[in-house]
Amino acid sequence: MTEGLPATEKRNPRSAGIDLASTEQVLAVINAEDARVAAAVRDQIPQVARALDAIVDRWDRGGRLFYCGAGTSGRLGVLDAAECPPTFGTPHDRVTAVIAGGAEALLRSVEGAEDRPETARADLEERGFDGQDALVGIAASGRTPYVLGAVEHAAAIGAVTVGLSCSPGSELERAVDYPITPEVGPEVVTGSTRMKSGTAQKLVLNMLSTGLMIRTGCVLGNLMVNVQVKNAKLEDRAQRIVGEVCGCDLETARGTLEAAGLNVRLAILMLKRRLDRGAAESLLARFGDNLRLALEANDD
Repeated sequence: MTEGLPATEKRNPRSAGIDLASTEQVLAVINAEDARVAAAVRDQIPQVARALDAIVDRWDRGGRLFYCGAGTSGRLGVLDAAECPPTFGTPHDRVTAVIAGGAEALLRSVEGAEDRPETARADLEERGFDGQDALVGIAASGRTPYVLGAVEHAAAIGAVTVGLSCSPGSELERAVDYPITPEVGPEVVTGSTRMKSGTAQKLVLNMLSTGLMIRTGCVLGNLMVNVQVKNAKLEDRAQRIVGEVCGCDLETARGTLEAAGLNVRLAILMLKRRLDRGAAESLLARFGDNLRLALEANDD
């Protein structure tokens, strides 16, 4: 009865009697299954790397990164996209996501939305998606019509296509330029792909977006030097970053940040290169907003 089913829909023999287990036993089974996820993702690092290099290439030429999914997969894409502007200072439309059923699907299931591939094209076109961009289709089963419709449209116009699923040999895996398929196996509760499959997808999306920002100069060392100072917590973080990079006290960091218009990269350049704000802005612009390149520039 399981022939032809994606791996995510098969029964897991290790959790077959979980409804008869004690509370601690239930949690131990879930935890043991979760422990398999990191290894499955690790096995896909070469595939993730190839996909990331292709995304970086499009980004460097002015392209954008789009995520597309339904249900849990779609929500994970929206979450990852939403974190990029405050963390790395990206424009809100540079990393973006479409989800089957639209905004309503973020809070509740929109039944049937994932079965309409034609709406994916419309959702992408509404956001100006074009052949310069990169699309990551996310579907645990690898067969979601909405995601397959998005991938088909993206491929037709020359965009880079990445497929993130947990079902080897899936239609999504075959349809994209760069398949990423962590084999997490059957879920603890059969078909509940918000569990191991969702965890694997989240880990891969973290790799793609964070790797993109590292490769494009939004991180210095392991510090988020493009952080947007929008609240007290982020202001404190920004001050600590400036202080750590420049070796100064927090009062100096705070004053320079204010003089830099709360721009962490400018504050660092002003202190490290002994520049005023205007000169720091010019230097940073000369190196495409890449702080490390600006810091290491030889003006001779």
